[in-house]
Amino acid sequence: MRALVGTDVSSARAALIVVGVVVTAGVYAAGNLLPSVGPSRRASMVWLGCLTLAWGGFYALTAEGIWFAFPLFFLVPHLLPVRLAVPAVAGLTVLAIVGYGMHRGEFAVGMVLGPVLGAAVAVATVLGYQALQRESEERRRLVEDVVAARASLAAAERHAGVLAERERLAREIHDTLAQGFSSIQLLLRAAERALPADPLAADRHVRLARITATDNLAEARRFVRALAPPELDGSSLPAALERLCARTAAEAELDVRFHNTGDAVGLPTAVEVALLRIAQSALGNTVRHAGASRVEVTLSHMDASVTLDVVDDGRGFDPAGRLGGPGRGGEGGSGGTGFGLAAMRTRAAELGGVLTVESGVGQGAAIAVTFSVPVVAAVPVVPVVPVAAGSGSEGGTAR
Repeated sequence: MRALVGTDVSSARAALIVVGVVVTAGVYAAGNLLPSVGPSRRASMVWLGCLTLAWGGFYALTAEGIWFAFPLFFLVPHLLPVRLAVPAVAGLTVLAIVGYGMHRGEFAVGMVLGPVLGAAVAVATVLGYQALQRESEERRRLVEDVVAARASLAAAERHAGVLAERERLAREIHDTLAQGFSSIQLLLRAAERALPADPLAADRHVRLARITATDNLAEARRFVRALAPPELDGSSLPAALERLCARTAAEAELDVRFHNTGDAVGLPTAVEVALLRIAQSALGNTVRHAGASRVEVTLSHMDASVTLDVVDDGRGFDPAGRLGGPGRGGEGGSGGTGFGLAAMRTRAAELGGVLTVESGVGQGAAIAVTFSVPVVAAVPVVPVVPVAAGSGSEGGTAR
């Protein structure tokens, strides 16, 4: 508009200026409509060349065309790499300065500083914007990586939880249901051998098998409800261990004796469950594998710990041969098949306990598990003794 309202502009020159503006605007609009401009470096260079030619033709008609140089200063570094954009902007700056000087017929400091500063600001702005864009993209990728890592960690934790729960259930089933089914099998075999010669003995074995089946049913229901062992419902750990020893003695016709020493202290439920399960597993393995005639089960309460000992006089075994886990050969005492011993170790370790095994072939077996218990320090009570009048301090008390 400034070019058209000039006093020295003829009608023909004004028409050419309008044509130059229309051509430049058309080339610019075409670049925005073509999808290849931007993603394709070659298409971008061709479009920038055409736009520069259109601007150059318009600039040749009027000095006001210098204002169109500044949008070009932004477009060039936006579409071209830095190694090409900087020389291209420098060339456009020189063209803008020289063209303006030719239109004015003179050169001044302002004619040079204006385009130079404009070009520098444009290049710095575009490069800064691109740096921010790269940083934003890197941050977006980092957030995606963190989210993916968090999801992977959650999946790994879920998998580890599933494995831990499977191992826990395997130990629970081994120490309860499996032991009970083994006892039922032994009792039914004994009843089968007693028939028909001794129906009373057979009936006694069947009754014991029925009681064991009832206990196993209670255990199975506990797994569903995820409650504490029924043996501990409404009773103490020593009472539950005593009943376990009595039931084992009746089922296996084995001399099983229980001893409770020391002053009983309140134990966490998890520790009581672990002690009961370890005793069940050890007694079950003794019945099936040790060939023992006598078992001593001792629960010892000490100041800072509680210990359970299961000692039998059976054939014994090599504890080192059980470290490989299930499937190892050899006779077994309280250690059983190897899985029972490993399960007992794991159960004790999960609660900070220590399980030790002492045995030898032909020497019986001894299993001991120890758990630390919190010690509650007693607060000393200092009695206040009245003092008779006239002795010591007046009307006071002795401390």
